[in-house]
Amino acid sequence: MKGKDKLKVLVVDDEPSILMPLEFLMRKSGYQVFIARNGTEALESVSKEQPDVVLLDIMMPDVDGYEVCRHIRRTEAMDGAKVIFMSAKTKDADIKKGYEVGADLYIPKPFSTRFLMEKIKELTQS
Repeated sequence: MKGKDKLKVLVVDDEPSILMPLEFLMRKSGYQVFIARNGTEALESVSKEQPDVVLLDIMMPDVDGYEVCRHIRRTEAMDGAKVIFMSAKTKDADIKKGYEVGADLYIPKPFSTRFLMEKIKELTQS
């Protein structure tokens, strides 16, 4: 996707217990990492950093993940970015909506970080 440049990953979650380990894991894996604790911060980071991959929670206090994903898909500079929803919302309707708004992948919480890393590699090497 990026050649030898570091892949930019934006991790968006309002739960520090999820945000911090994922930030650490992404950095350890050699990615350039940005974090957002809510949808508003995510929208700002998307505009400023134009990440290659967005790990996105759905349930957040202000702007939800669905809206953030819609924004990414409407933003020309974000064309080609991969969006991975990570959510405790596991009903079929929630998952379907995630794909409808433009997700590349929907991973129900809790998930294995190894699985997540494998999926990021798969998505960014295609």
